[in-house]
Amino acid sequence: MAGDAVIESWTLYAVGVASTFLRFYARMRVDGFRSLQAEDYFMAIGIVFYTIQTTLAYNIGILAHGLANNGMTDAERAALSPSSQEYDFRIIGSKIQVAGWTIYSALIWSLKLSMLYFYTRLTDGLGRPYRIRIYVGFALVIATFVATMISILAGCQPFQNYWQINPNPGNSCQAAISKPIIWVSFAANISTDIYLIAIPLPMLWGSSLKTIKKIASTIVLGAGIFVLVDPVNGAQVAGAWGTREAFVAVMTTNLPILFPLFRVWLTPIFGSVLRSSQKTSYQYPSAFQTIGGGGRSGRSNDPSRRGPPTANPMSANLSFNGSEEHIVKAEAHRMSDFNAPDHNGNAPKGIIVSNIVEVIHEDKKGGSSRGGNSSDETW
Repeated sequence: MAGDAVIESWTLYAVGVASTFLRFYARMRVDGFRSLQAEDYFMAIGIVFYTIQTTLAYNIGILAHGLANNGMTDAERAALSPSSQEYDFRIIGSKIQVAGWTIYSALIWSLKLSMLYFYTRLTDGLGRPYRIRIYVGFALVIATFVATMISILAGCQPFQNYWQINPNPGNSCQAAISKPIIWVSFAANISTDIYLIAIPLPMLWGSSLKTIKKIASTIVLGAGIFVLVDPVNGAQVAGAWGTREAFVAVMTTNLPILFPLFRVWLTPIFGSVLRSSQKTSYQYPSAFQTIGGGGRSGRSNDPSRRGPPTANPMSANLSFNGSEEHIVKAEAHRMSDFNAPDHNGNAPKGIIVSNIVEVIHEDKKGGSSRGGNSSDETW
């Protein structure tokens, strides 16, 4: 069984790391390292913690043989000789459990910060109320992380009692089953996850996306709730369940970025079912980026960065390319007749259908000139 657990642990780790490499590929394939955003760096930090956490889980079985200072009666504690090999195994296992909780918490909360930074771009241009929600999210995530770390580092005093065998140090000093650690971590996890999920859903369901796309996006954004599958029992078998929960957390954090990449790859197979956009570009008076958006806005309008003409220029900016995917980024000169707020100061609602035609002429000397025509309609 131990062999199966080792295979499972490293298989999940390999898949999680592979998904992260795909994430960075999706983000960098358009504009290299310049496409990386704050959430990508927090994801990279998370992978470092994930590597350490998986290694610790592996060593619980290899170095400590699955033992710690829990799961013993008082008689067994008194009978266990400090010079015995089992005693050493339990000391090592207890220390690994403390380190495991610390690294696991750092991993999970770094992924939460990654999601929050992703939301800052997702809601770019939507106004102060949405920014406030995200700032509250940052405060909540940081506060709950501090609370979790306090429960781990200060929950057992003196600290070395975490690896005390005899006499019984008590539940709070048995890291694998410590109720203070379990319940503080659980409460912090569920409160932050629910809040993070609640940030984008009102905007998503208030948009003009088709219902099926709203449902699909909700599943993608809400997948993180499954990190809470079994936090209580997970502490009792921290090596195995900690790795599983970490794997789910890594995958669900990568999913919003990987979803557009898979969509691009699968479009040639499934055709119009997975086509991301039509040739008409729908724009709103304030910005809301689609899942997977990651680059600087307006990039395609910069002549110095313009590449060769595309065969389908009308849909190029809406394709899921990991850098340019926006539902909106309305240009000011096209919004002058539409961006006045109402009497309550709220942003206007509506849809602008923008059709842009750009013609590039080239002469024999290699010079070029541009001409264009655009028309906007609102309703």
